[in-house]
Amino acid sequence: MFRFGNPEYLYLLLIIPLLAFIQLYFLVQKKRALKRFGSPELLEHLTPELSKVRPVLKFYLLLLVLMALIFTLAAPQFGTRVQTVQRKGIELIIALDVSNSMNSQDIEPSRLSRAKQAISRLTDQLVNDRLGLIVFAGQAYTQLPITSDYASAKMFLSNISTDIVPTQGTAIGAAIRLAMQSFSAQEDVNRAIIIITDGENHEDDAMGAAALAAENGIRVFTVGMGSSSGGPIPMGGSGSFLRDREGNVVITKLDEAMLMQIASAGNGEYIPANNIRAGINDLVKELSELEKSEFESKTYSEYDDQYQYLALVALALLLIEFVILERKNRLLKNIDLFTVENGRNKRENDKI
Repeated sequence: MFRFGNPEYLYLLLIIPLLAFIQLYFLVQKKRALKRFGSPELLEHLTPELSKVRPVLKFYLLLLVLMALIFTLAAPQFGTRVQTVQRKGIELIIALDVSNSMNSQDIEPSRLSRAKQAISRLTDQLVNDRLGLIVFAGQAYTQLPITSDYASAKMFLSNISTDIVPTQGTAIGAAIRLAMQSFSAQEDVNRAIIIITDGENHEDDAMGAAALAAENGIRVFTVGMGSSSGGPIPMGGSGSFLRDREGNVVITKLDEAMLMQIASAGNGEYIPANNIRAGINDLVKELSELEKSEFESKTYSEYDDQYQYLALVALALLLIEFVILERKNRLLKNIDLFTVENGRNKRENDKI
């Protein structure tokens, strides 16, 4: 398996075509300037040692050196061995509410931002567990299939917004049912679903879905985002808020009673997360009480750095560029293999 240890340096490759374009531009300007002084054929006879090819060759050699150095900085690596390791953990699906009400700022900076922070903190405390991510509003969608790659989970998490689901609403039951289908097929693994929402369920029977999950041995935990006093729902970036048909500003409030009922039906716990650190610590404590099961995981255990080869290529190209002179070599300029060959052919023809 191949990867770059520092892929951000690859953006520097964008300067290669830019430098090539600048070089071409100056060559065109140089030719135009020479034409003002006289005929190109005459100037070529007056400067017999001047080479047209060598300066261009030296420039493109330097471009290759720069390209090799950029790839060197990016740290190319090859995975040398795949190991199948036995891990002990649980399978965990996080279902994140991305309805518009999660943009409310009754907890700063917003309910959704606080929820993403909570998931990030939770991910940092997981060890050997498998993690999946679902987003939901009026419908539920799988954002990240069950995996032990926590870095990928954080990457997907950073791109989540309330615009990711086209249908608005809060279908907690749909999220629970999709989560139940998202676990692996392996048996004898303890599983849990974490619903992170403000609890305003408008779509379906969330408690019935939680009870069904509990019947299948899956515990359902709920994490409340918001405050009991609530707040308005921002709409757009102009400072306007969602209003009802009468023109009144809609106030969205955390429905703790609903979340407690869902957690109770799912044989789990309700955890208020107004204080992220305390809430996530409580959640991790609850999850740690679940018995860890063994499951196999394939990992690339080692990556060997290969940047030294590209560094050697860059050094070799730089040496070649250094020894190539921009002007023709005075000692070798009179050697013309084709002229010698033509002279010999002429002598042979004279003999005939």
